[in-house]
Amino acid sequence: MKIRIKDILQYNRLFFILYLILLSACLIIKLTYSKDTIYFAVNGRYSAWADQIFPYVTDLGNGWTLIILSAIMILFSYRVALLLATTFGVTSISAQIIKHIVKAPRPKLYFNSHLNHIHFVKGLYIDMFDSFPSGHTVTAFSTALLFAYLIKNKIWSIPLLFTAVLVGYSRMYLSEHFFEDVAAGSLIGVLIALFWIGWLDGKIFLHQPKWNRGLLG
Repeated sequence: MKIRIKDILQYNRLFFILYLILLSACLIIKLTYSKDTIYFAVNGRYSAWADQIFPYVTDLGNGWTLIILSAIMILFSYRVALLLATTFGVTSISAQIIKHIVKAPRPKLYFNSHLNHIHFVKGLYIDMFDSFPSGHTVTAFSTALLFAYLIKNKIWSIPLLFTAVLVGYSRMYLSEHFFEDVAAGSLIGVLIALFWIGWLDGKIFLHQPKWNRGLLG
């Protein structure tokens, strides 16, 4: 069974149309405003309820969340579990490689002399190194694409993409990443997941009956 990238793009056209609109908006923002301006525009808009909610939102892009979700999927579908686990693995490893090559400072280090003017969520540990790209955002967008691909009703692409956007925004809100880290993370996640899904799900064995059931039978 051969799955072409063009087939995935066509099959998931709602997801990709919305994502291209989003990516175009990100490009316009980046070309219009400076890195510092975008950061403080986000950081200056905070509230007590957002401080409570966004640490949980950001965990949706956490590696442990995907590991647990993959383990749950084994109960229902070996194919879905394998696609989910390997897509997470490939995209997250790629993100880590890029992080260690770029070695970009995170906001807390970048604005080290202006920390009194920055809002931080109390009790939350903030990293200082390897900012580019945002690994949580890579995971969120690659996972959103995968589920948009797997779910038959493509209208679910909208909440899936919206959830990924919320994860990306949470990384900026929590001062873990810059806008550029998040925008690039979304693109890296989508592109790598696109090619990986096309390659792996094109394997004949994954479409055999035994792979479409899980431990619950």
